[in-house]
Amino acid sequence: MKNIDGEIIVIDNNSDDDSFLFFQNSFSEVHFIWNKTNNGFAKANNQALKIARGDNILFLNPDTIIPEDCFEKCIAFINQNNCALGIKMLDGSGNFLKESKRAFPSPATSLFKLFGLAKLFPHSKIFGKYHLGYLSENENHEVDVLAGAFMMIPKSILNTVGSFDEDFFMYGEDIDLSFRIQKAGFKNFYYSESSIIHFKGESTKKGTLNYVKMFYKAMSIFVKKHYGSNRSWLFGFFIHIAIFIRASFSAIVRLLKFNTVKQNKTEPESGTTVIAGSLHEYNEVTELLNQAGIKEKLLLREDPAGFQNLDTTLSPDVPENICSDKDIKKIIFCEGTLSFKDIIETIPVIPKHISIQLFSNGCHAIIGSDDRNVAGNFILKSQESA
Repeated sequence: MKNIDGEIIVIDNNSDDDSFLFFQNSFSEVHFIWNKTNNGFAKANNQALKIARGDNILFLNPDTIIPEDCFEKCIAFINQNNCALGIKMLDGSGNFLKESKRAFPSPATSLFKLFGLAKLFPHSKIFGKYHLGYLSENENHEVDVLAGAFMMIPKSILNTVGSFDEDFFMYGEDIDLSFRIQKAGFKNFYYSESSIIHFKGESTKKGTLNYVKMFYKAMSIFVKKHYGSNRSWLFGFFIHIAIFIRASFSAIVRLLKFNTVKQNKTEPESGTTVIAGSLHEYNEVTELLNQAGIKEKLLLREDPAGFQNLDTTLSPDVPENICSDKDIKKIIFCEGTLSFKDIIETIPVIPKHISIQLFSNGCHAIIGSDDRNVAGNFILKSQESA
């Protein structure tokens, strides 16, 4: 927000992790609202929208990291095209999140996704339509659906089409709002010229029966609302079959993963941890690790200059020892000397066997998420030593 005249509104849906105690004396410029119940995604965002004063509204998930120039770029694009905008999203390991761009979930498109055909044929214009796999992730595109994790919409458009439909508790409300934006004659764009990190698995575990049920319920509401009750009945019949298949498959996968994790727990963790930051940041990270009782095999400091201003689009010039040293198991990028923009542009070219974590200089914390199906991990400086 450095060069932007704006405001930040945070709605807490009755968190049970002591969020209030942590934030009550921090970030005086942020407007916090503490709900006594979990009102769901749509209702909470509408609650903030009612008091928002900006010309443009950004609905943003809390499990995100934003590069410093992102908002300025997005606002310029919106002002030029008078549109709503979604963005290129990466997970905690730098992998592209295909939900960054989507088509509307017609009954056929939704069934192809739930039956797994979209995953088998991701680039097909028929089977892979849900995530528009045939459109390049590195180019701007007009799309149907914007992801609720990052939706930037002019207030004038929201005044015309309305806010989120509160019949949706979680999932589907972004699809419904995107549909109404298009129906009113406006355009939705996927914007590729900036990327954010969206840590997955922090709200609902993907692949679980509960997730599939919630997805089904949201799609049922959407289809009934926009495609008619007759098609909704047929959609519901087939989707129940898909739920049974997906739930059975998920149960088998979770069992296999559980056994694998159980076996791996008996094996000592080995490898080198690289800390990409200044000497001061290196000392802060090692102190934080020691406070948490985490013993790393070997800690090396990498000069952050090696990760700055990389031309990752032409020739990823990641420091050679990072690419060649098979013993490296983890990189902790230090935000401070490195910008979030530097870090986000670098992590996609880091070898996939290396785990990525981020040290935030502003709140003295280390965070990371290697698996979109499970919650991430964090190390926070104790209040006593803060």
